[in-house]
Amino acid sequence: MRSIIHAVAGIVFVVGLLASAQLAAQAVNITGEWAFTVQTDQGGGTPAITFKQDGEMLTGKYNGQLGAADLTGTVKGSDVAFTFTIDVQGQQAPVSYKGTVEKNTMKGTLDIGGMVNGTFTATRK
Repeated sequence: MRSIIHAVAGIVFVVGLLASAQLAAQAVNITGEWAFTVQTDQGGGTPAITFKQDGEMLTGKYNGQLGAADLTGTVKGSDVAFTFTIDVQGQQAPVSYKGTVEKNTMKGTLDIGGMVNGTFTATRK
């Protein structure tokens, strides 16, 4: 009987830990409008990006110096990554952002078509 009680207590403990880990992983939600400041070796800009987060999946819209584009990405813990495609003189170029989010701020790096690299910071509007 005592071993059954210990087994049940152990299961309850493990389930509690898993539930806590799941809640912590989903604690970051970047849904909303963000103001970005971008700096590259080709110059800088201040795009506005709107995100919609559903679990770890991310969708949204980029509006800035590169035009307007739909984006997709992920949020895993505090790590965020998203991409969109721009038209550069009739050719498609992928734009990739990777960074970390902390409450209402974000920072990281970006790559434009493998030719231009830079950094970014962002704040929630």
